[in-house]
Amino acid sequence: MKRFIEGENRSQRTLFPELLDDYISEENPVRVIDVFVDELDLLKLGFDQIVPQQTGRPSYHPSTMLKIYVYGYLNRIQSSRRLERETQRNVEMMWLTTRLTPDFKTIADFRKNNGKGIKNVCRTFIDLCRKLNMFTDAVVAIDGSKFKAVNNKENNYTPKKLQFHIERVETHIQNYLSQLDQADSKEKSESKVTLSEKLSGLRATLAELRTLEGKVNEAPDKQISTTDPDSRLMKVKGMIRQVSYNVQSAVDAKHHLIVAHEVTNSCSDRSQLCRVGKLAQASLVKNNITVIADKGYFCGQDIKDTQDAGMIPLVPKGDTSGSGIKGIFNRSEFKYDMSKDVYICPANKELEYRFTGIERGMTLKRYFLDTMTCRECNVRSKCTKGKGVRRITRWEHEDVLEAMEAKLVSRPDAMLIRKQTVEHPFGTIKSWMGSTHFLTKGLEKVGTEMDLHVLAYNLKRMITIFGARGLIKEIMA
Repeated sequence: MKRFIEGENRSQRTLFPELLDDYISEENPVRVIDVFVDELDLLKLGFDQIVPQQTGRPSYHPSTMLKIYVYGYLNRIQSSRRLERETQRNVEMMWLTTRLTPDFKTIADFRKNNGKGIKNVCRTFIDLCRKLNMFTDAVVAIDGSKFKAVNNKENNYTPKKLQFHIERVETHIQNYLSQLDQADSKEKSESKVTLSEKLSGLRATLAELRTLEGKVNEAPDKQISTTDPDSRLMKVKGMIRQVSYNVQSAVDAKHHLIVAHEVTNSCSDRSQLCRVGKLAQASLVKNNITVIADKGYFCGQDIKDTQDAGMIPLVPKGDTSGSGIKGIFNRSEFKYDMSKDVYICPANKELEYRFTGIERGMTLKRYFLDTMTCRECNVRSKCTKGKGVRRITRWEHEDVLEAMEAKLVSRPDAMLIRKQTVEHPFGTIKSWMGSTHFLTKGLEKVGTEMDLHVLAYNLKRMITIFGARGLIKEIMA
C-alpha cells in the first residue's frame, strides 16, 4: 500500500466526535432544499396534518416529508422504498431530515394525500423565479411527450383487440367440444372430466371478455385500461404504441425553466395550444407572450383562441392534402387576393367566391371557376383529377393563419428555438426516471408525480444559474 493515499483506521476513536454538518459543504444542493422548504407556508399551500393530533403516535412534520421527496426526485430516487433506505444510509439525507427515518408507507402516503400542496409548491417556485426576473423575454415553447403508465399494453383493450381474443377463445371452445364428443364415443371418463374443466374455464374467460366488450363500446374513445383506468394507448415513436400519458409543458426560451405543465390522457397535441398557453400566462403573470409549437399543434380555431387570449402563436402548418402524391397543384400555389376576394390559380385565372358552408362548427367559403373555363384550361390535368372543377376552401378567419405564417417567415429560427428549448427538459426528466414508468395510478396522482419531477428540474436549473449559495441568499431575501 506504499506510495498510495491511505485512509483512516476504522477502529480509531476521536476525542471530539465530528458534526454531521461538517460532511455537507456550503455549495451542496441539499442546503438549498432545506432553506426553500423551511421558507414555505405549508398550511397556506394546502398540506395535511400541519397541526398535530393530541392523541396517538406523533406524526412527521410535512416539511420533513417534503424535503425527502424533493431530495429524492433531484437525485433520481422516486420509489418510497428506496427513499426509506436513503434516510438510513445517506449522509445528506440524514442531515436534511435530522436523522428521522420514516417508513416507506408513511413516505408513500404523503405523496398520495398531498397532491394539492405539492402542486402549489411547484407554482411557488415558479413565482420565485419570476420575482428573480427569469422570464423577462416572455417567449415560451410548448410541446407534449408520452410518458409510460403503470398499465401494460396487454391490459389495454380496444374493440379490435377484444374481437381477436373472443374469436380465439370461441375457436378453443369448439375444439374442446369436438374432443369431448370423441371422448364420449370412446367412453374415456378421465378425458371427459379434464375437458369439461377446461371448457368451464374457457367459458368463464369468454364471459369476462364479453363484459369488457360492452364497457369498451360504451367508452368515449373506445378503449379501456384495466390497471390504470386513466391511461391510454398512444403512438410514441413510428408505429410503436404504449399505454401512456401525454405530458404538456411550456418552457421559457431564455433559461429553459418549465413555467407550466399539465398531464393529459389525450393522444393528440391538437387543441392543446391555447390551454397550455393560458397556464403559461398565469405562471408568468403576463398576457402578451409568444408561444412557439410544432405542426402537431396546428388547429385553426385553437390558434385563433390563442391569439384572442393575448398571445402571439407561432405554429407551422403541415401539408396533409396529398396533392404531391396525386400529382396536382398544392393549395399553397393558389394565391388569395384580399381586395377582390378571389384566388389566383397557377394558370392565372381568378377563382371567385361562390357560397359559404359550415363544417364541424367552422364557417367555410368556397371558391372555384365556372365549369367551361376550368375544362378548357391547358393545365387542368395538373390541377384536378376529378370530373368537376378544382375548389378552394377558405376559413372565415384564414387571415389570422396567414398573418401567423408571415411572422414565421420573418423568424426563420423559431423552430430551432423551439427544439432547443422544449425538448431538453423532457429528455432530462426521462433520463432521471430511467427505463421505467410513472409509479402511481390515475390522472391526479400521476399529476402529483410530474409536479415533483418539474420542481426538481427547475430547482436544479436555478442552482446551475445562481449557485447554491446565491440561490439560498435569494430565497431568504
